[in-house]
Amino acid sequence: MEDEFEIKDLQNFFDFRGFLLKILAWWPLFVVCIGIAYYIAHYKNVRRQTVYRMSNMITVKDDQNPFFTSNTSLTFNWGGTTDKVQTAIILLRSRSHNETVVEQLQYYVDYLQQGEYHLEDIYGATPFVVDVNTARPQLLGKQVKVVFTSATEYELSIDFNGGSGSAQNYDTKEVLNLPLPAAPISGSFALGDPVDLPYLNFKLNPSGLPPELGKEYIIRFNSFNGVVSRYRDIGISQTPSGSSILTLSLTGNNKARLVDYLNASVRILAETQLERKNLFATKTIQFIDSSLAVKSVEMKNVQEELDKFRDENSSIGIGSSEESLIAKITELDAQKQNLEQRLQYYRDLETYLRTREDYGTDIPAPSITGIGEGSVTSSVSSIIELAEERRRLAYTAKPNNPAFRDLDRRIDAIKAVLFENMASSQQILRGQLQEVRNEIAATEGQMRKLPQEQQQLFGIQRRYNLTEGAYGVFLDKRSQAGIVKAANVSDIVIIDEAKDTGGGAIGPNTEVSYVMAIVGGTVVPLIIVFLVFFFDTKIGNPNEIKRLSSIPVLGAIGKSASKNNLVVIEDPRSAIAEAFRGLRSSLQFIYRKQQLEGAKTVRVTSSVSGEGKTFCSINLASVFALSQRKTVLVGLDLRKPKIFGDFDLPNVNGVVNYLIGDSTLEEIIQPTKIPHLDVILAGAVPPNPSELLMSSQMDVLMEALKKEYDYIILDTPPVGLVSDALELDTYVDATLYVIRQHYTKKGMLRLINDKYKKKEITNISFVLNYFSAKSKLGYGYGYGYEYGYGYGKYGEAYRQKKSGGIASRVKRKMKRAARWINEQLEH
Repeated sequence: MEDEFEIKDLQNFFDFRGFLLKILAWWPLFVVCIGIAYYIAHYKNVRRQTVYRMSNMITVKDDQNPFFTSNTSLTFNWGGTTDKVQTAIILLRSRSHNETVVEQLQYYVDYLQQGEYHLEDIYGATPFVVDVNTARPQLLGKQVKVVFTSATEYELSIDFNGGSGSAQNYDTKEVLNLPLPAAPISGSFALGDPVDLPYLNFKLNPSGLPPELGKEYIIRFNSFNGVVSRYRDIGISQTPSGSSILTLSLTGNNKARLVDYLNASVRILAETQLERKNLFATKTIQFIDSSLAVKSVEMKNVQEELDKFRDENSSIGIGSSEESLIAKITELDAQKQNLEQRLQYYRDLETYLRTREDYGTDIPAPSITGIGEGSVTSSVSSIIELAEERRRLAYTAKPNNPAFRDLDRRIDAIKAVLFENMASSQQILRGQLQEVRNEIAATEGQMRKLPQEQQQLFGIQRRYNLTEGAYGVFLDKRSQAGIVKAANVSDIVIIDEAKDTGGGAIGPNTEVSYVMAIVGGTVVPLIIVFLVFFFDTKIGNPNEIKRLSSIPVLGAIGKSASKNNLVVIEDPRSAIAEAFRGLRSSLQFIYRKQQLEGAKTVRVTSSVSGEGKTFCSINLASVFALSQRKTVLVGLDLRKPKIFGDFDLPNVNGVVNYLIGDSTLEEIIQPTKIPHLDVILAGAVPPNPSELLMSSQMDVLMEALKKEYDYIILDTPPVGLVSDALELDTYVDATLYVIRQHYTKKGMLRLINDKYKKKEITNISFVLNYFSAKSKLGYGYGYGYEYGYGYGKYGEAYRQKKSGGIASRVKRKMKRAARWINEQLEH
């Protein structure tokens, strides 16, 4: 059937079994790579610092001021608890908030000491605290060494070698470039003394811990912005999700530093939130205080004027009827002042809202001016809330975010309603003001009927009463605002402070490093083996031959350490000799299958020179001769004859001489020292070897040899180079195609595969030469039993086993394991 001759294409089939055996063969590489990777992981693990995670827990409340009423609208809501939680999260990660924390803690200063493998952070464990002069520049990145010589004195030194360095002013954040000394500097100082250098300005204050004399402490100043960026990635999680409870966490190498930062961050957040919560009340108090100051001056001046008038006009008094007029005019003046103040507030508020976009709390509360309309108060509060939300959104959103347009639209809508309400209120207030003015004018008409001196006294008393009344109103509002502000509490409540309770270590995860080392140490050699295997163009084992060709593999010949090709004769008990005996048995089976009688021929060829074709021919002929059969070895490789050297015969007279008629058959046949074995050499190299082998004289030669000998071994040229060997197909009963392990290229089998598929050549078998099971672990085991030559089994019978040492026992165990794997793959 045609399917029997289908040749498998290497490009369409991957030899997984061969690849697995290749991996087994390269096991030392895997061991070495895994060992190296494991050592690297261990080397890095012992040098990695312990990583800690510290955390604290807070909750964001929606605490309303118990004194907050419609008449004391001196605070505003941020938008409910949910909005406050999101605001707190954004603030905790904001640059401005973390800048404040870093500045207060002066975390741009590192406290270090030299450990076994690296610099260790010893923040909180030093006998001193650095008090930085933030108005002066500090040298960045340079190690400042401190060694105590007594309990209060220390030696300070810095290693300089010239050049320039960067220094930063922590007040202005300005970075300067400064020239550095060309040599190291040092100096002695006492705790509390200022260190005043062009590049260093600080004091070391005692921390309460006793210093270790002679121990070297290291101070290092870092870039302010770099430190802030490092702390902005603070971990924040809501527990449970969506709740108002926040867990803050930081990771680092020093637990005390993490604890202080977490607690300071929460404290500053609470202070900032309370400050913003009180901002409306604070601005109102500032407005009242300024008004009180003005009224206080006015009241003092009027009081002095009144006292002076009474001293100068002691005879002038005020009767009961005149006092009623004064009381009435004072009440009307107070009403007028209140109405005018409310109208002015509306005008100021309208101007403020029409000219500003970042609405805040720069104007006092409406209740301060006596405005108690709920619509106005709620509208002002809503605008402030939306403006606050817009500012928070600016922390994370881009300027073209649609949320900005939505907030602006909502603010404009509230402003439009507020403007209408204020216009209506102003109209009513103006009407009321006109009525009060009319009453004041009527009362003033009655007062003008009094004597001139009394009118003058009434005027002074009127101004005094008006100023005193306004002062009393403002004083009362000041008291109300102070109560509201004092009653405000922060919405940030600490549940658990960050605290070092022991433990907290989360790294390094050495187990993962070792696992990754094993994985990496396996993957790298695996890739190497895959590339070697994938790009290996040479045949390495019988399985590859079976995959590449339908031609059967008749046997395998092991490596020969002998310098002479006559291995069968020189060492008849060797494994190689036994392998050739197996080939002889297999050939006889082929001959019996063909029912041949008389002389039998076998052609030995290969793809290219160097594959051991002549070696196989000589030893195959020898093994046939040892069976006491008349055997002749014919050297038909006319272009490159070799046989004569192995038998120490002169290559003077041979096949060429016979084919051209210069010699007879008897003249070219030469006996050897091996009984029953004759040799016919090639002779001189002819110019036309192919034509000679195709001549009729070749037919005569083969007929004559078949009458004389039992076995005829033909050593022919490689078919991959010339076609001479194929011209002899009519004379041979069997063909052995020699393939050399790790030498013959896979592509060289295409020619013989094509001939075999087209049935241009028959009765052909492969012989794997120079085969070594040890060189490629596991390739040889089991093939002897399949092909019938018993190389592995009989080879050991001819060699005495040696127990060897540990290495030998390991090798034997590896071989047995490989044999078992090979057998499983075979099945």
